[in-house]
Amino acid sequence: MIGEAAGLDGRQLATGYEALVDAGLASAAEAGGEMVAPVPPTAGLEVLARHRAAEVEESRIAVGGAFESFRRQRLAAYNDGLVEVVTGDAIGPRVRHAWASAREQIRQFESPPYFPLPGATDDALATLARGVTQRVVYARESLEHPGRLENVIEPCVKAGEQARVVPSLPVKLVIIDEAYALVSLSIKEADVHNTMLVVQPCGLLSALMALFEQSWGNALPFHGRVTGPGGLPPADRRLLSLLAGGAGDEVIARELGVSRRTLFRRLQILMARLGAANRFQMALQAQRCGWL
Repeated sequence: MIGEAAGLDGRQLATGYEALVDAGLASAAEAGGEMVAPVPPTAGLEVLARHRAAEVEESRIAVGGAFESFRRQRLAAYNDGLVEVVTGDAIGPRVRHAWASAREQIRQFESPPYFPLPGATDDALATLARGVTQRVVYARESLEHPGRLENVIEPCVKAGEQARVVPSLPVKLVIIDEAYALVSLSIKEADVHNTMLVVQPCGLLSALMALFEQSWGNALPFHGRVTGPGGLPPADRRLLSLLAGGAGDEVIARELGVSRRTLFRRLQILMARLGAANRFQMALQAQRCGWL
């Protein structure tokens, strides 16, 4: 009767009946029976809703798994170029290329040990001449390294480099614009510098830039602008500049070409002239007088 009423033959009716049973909207008839027992609407809709929810969950899991697989593949490919390791003789050309590629600014942490790089000072001076801002934070060891102050640091500062000094630095670092950074994996104890990392834009580069800016803010200026020397001899102006830069007595004496006794005598004269009881007060008074 159902088949006649629905206009279905026996085969179509059986197929439809099986679909209703599978969907939970009809109960299975007894073997050999022709009666089809429909499931109450509330229960039937509940079963149907669960089936659909299960299908949606399966789809969600499948799509999520496919996306995660895609993301990992793309991320792995991207990470391959984030950090490059440069070693040995390849370091020198890479550093020189970095200086030549700078367009706006170079930020640098500078401390021993040093990679033997002929022409490095000339490269820095040429970069400054092109109008590239150069800010360098020097470790105190840099000032004490033989010949470094006179042959490298002071010529760059006179050419326009902005220099500051801290007692020590955690890493040797050069940041080129905001494009990439060079990080030295030097071994301080063995005075070895034979491995360098090139860090491309990523969270690590952002952290290195933030580290530089924090250190720059905490560092002491190496040279101030002399606005009113007030008859101060050039040797004394240089002495004050070296003191402000954090150089020790031995380094200052060597750079000025005097004995430690002569250095102490000059310091005593300067302190008396400025009415200072100690070196800290002398530095403050020298700054107020425009000598630093």
